[in-house]
Amino acid sequence: MERVVRETGENPTAAVIWLHGLGADGHDFESIIPELGVDQIDPIRFIFPHAPTRPVTINNGMVMRAWYDILEVSIDRRIDETGIYQSAALIEELIAEQRALGIPDQRLILAGFSQGGAMAYHVGLAQDPPLGGILVLSAYLPIADSLLKGSGKGAGSTPLLCCHGQWDPVVPLALGETSARQVEQA
Repeated sequence: MERVVRETGENPTAAVIWLHGLGADGHDFESIIPELGVDQIDPIRFIFPHAPTRPVTINNGMVMRAWYDILEVSIDRRIDETGIYQSAALIEELIAEQRALGIPDQRLILAGFSQGGAMAYHVGLAQDPPLGGILVLSAYLPIADSLLKGSGKGAGSTPLLCCHGQWDPVVPLALGETSARQVEQA
């Protein structure tokens, strides 16, 4: 999988896999590293993968980087489960690579914004053993039923931070709040 990799020092002992939103690419959050104030702690490997390109229905079928197709924008939206599972497999390969490089699960963070946040929810909550944490920014849980009814092994034990813009014009705040409640109740 194509990606941008930045390390804050030699021999990283932690990793953050940061997933971008619809239409962006891995470079989108690359500039956030200096803003995080991580220069005084152990070295971290930041991985910013590029989503595959695919036609996106709500954008008139325009081909762009997307973790999955967005079929409609309603609150009770139909979901492209096939695309989600395909991208989840790619993200799980990145997680496996970091484990193989010696990064322990408790030092592995999965972060994402918007559509990337939806993927962070989906992949992060399913990890067994659980990851060190999940960061979800302005996103929603895309396939709540299957994740929260058994296959979401990390749902109750993975530290999770969900943040959502109050006036987000793309992902409604209500969708983000509903997702956070669903995870809390799992």
